[in-house]
Amino acid sequence: MKNTLALKMRGIRKTFPGAVALDGVDLEVAAGEVHILLGENGAGKSTLMKILSGAYEKDAGEIFVDARKVEIKNPKHARELGISIIYQEFNLIPHLSAAENIFLGREPERLAGVIDQRKIIRAAAALLNELGISFDPRLPIRALSVAQQQMVEVAKALSVDAKILIMDEPTSALTKTEIQELFAAVRRLKEKSVAIIYISHRLEELFEIGDRVTILRDGKYIATHDIAEVSIAQLVRLMVNRELKEHFPKQRAPRGEELLRVEHVSNAKLKSISLTLRRGEVLGIAGLLGAGRTELARALFGADSIDAGKIFIENREVNIKSPGRAIKHGIGFLTEDRKTQGLVLNLSMQSNVSLPNTEKLSRFGVMRVASEQKLAAKYVGDLRIKTSSIRQKVMYLSGGNQQKVVLSKWLAGDAEVFIFDEPTRGIDVGAKVEIYQLMNRLTAQGKAIIMISSELPEILGMSDRILVMHQGRLSGEFSAEEATQEKILSAALGRNT
Repeated sequence: MKNTLALKMRGIRKTFPGAVALDGVDLEVAAGEVHILLGENGAGKSTLMKILSGAYEKDAGEIFVDARKVEIKNPKHARELGISIIYQEFNLIPHLSAAENIFLGREPERLAGVIDQRKIIRAAAALLNELGISFDPRLPIRALSVAQQQMVEVAKALSVDAKILIMDEPTSALTKTEIQELFAAVRRLKEKSVAIIYISHRLEELFEIGDRVTILRDGKYIATHDIAEVSIAQLVRLMVNRELKEHFPKQRAPRGEELLRVEHVSNAKLKSISLTLRRGEVLGIAGLLGAGRTELARALFGADSIDAGKIFIENREVNIKSPGRAIKHGIGFLTEDRKTQGLVLNLSMQSNVSLPNTEKLSRFGVMRVASEQKLAAKYVGDLRIKTSSIRQKVMYLSGGNQQKVVLSKWLAGDAEVFIFDEPTRGIDVGAKVEIYQLMNRLTAQGKAIIMISSELPEILGMSDRILVMHQGRLSGEFSAEEATQEKILSAALGRNT
């Protein structure tokens, strides 16, 4: 470890109603170090970082920045101390431009009270160029892709002369090329002696960018190691306190009759998409960001309109004009962005599970509270959701447990076709295996799954068939037996023959 400590956190404790989030956690990070923070969802990583960045107040413990004891009062105070954070979930204002978001609250003025827009745009363009990104910084956030929005968050953090930079799942929505560009920026920050705390569930990338790793489990400090001295298997064991024998525990189910058929579906983003899906099947859909995978999911769920083509369920043509119609036809959709599209954050776990199932849970227009509670409790147990109670607001759950709540509401609705868009994004390895096992149970029951994923090992490990998209079209189809990463990437780049 380098000699100069940029940060020392000692005995940090934080409780929420009904739960201990952190129980005496220690963390030391050196200047010029990339320090990996690992743990399952709910282990306390995000809570610890919110305390460091001023979003939460600690209940006990000490924090030292550059060997000076500090009491971090709020996010503004944290930034004044040189602490900057990139959250896993975006913290951007949709109607403002990328440049305005990068310098929000720190806008240079041309005259007193008059913002110098040209200077903002020039400075934003320079930051994006440093990251290898070329889009127009004058574009509003709502017009940008998920990957572009993530890079705005990175640029926003880099725009501050930070001594300590926290990166919470910064690569979760990035392509391989964009990840390498981000890593190049991280290495430049290391050369400037910036201390970087890096949270990610993509274990392989940690060995490329990390120096040391600290593991948390159930709100407690477990261990700190040099990255070079540990293996993935050792890290997993420390995180979950159990062996995960198989990262992709695929169990093939007998394929039944055709459940879904799509014929030449087209709209502004989709070009004549045709596919079939059988009972007991996981149909993987791969492709680069912007290929049209999410747009296909939204069209099948009625969230986006289609201009041409037909959709059949059990050989009967259906007209899916809205998500409500899709639900009635037995389609459930786990969205890529759980916080803005999959959940109502200020409602309880119980209420979120009930939302698409009100007809089933009500009588004469009145919700049956006992049935609602029983249903929520069932999925807390079945999916091992870590929550203080079924009445806890989902905004206070970890990312992985929020994802399980989204899954619960579709399981409760007796869907036959499940569309999973990035089902394990931001999910730790233990929770990933639980979701894969859930997929096995669904297919064994004769359900069918469309799984969209940017993770090629996940696509290869859990799919029965794989479709690849490129620029709104299907560019390849492979059986599980013939598929390889090289073939999928070739098709994703439009080079499939």
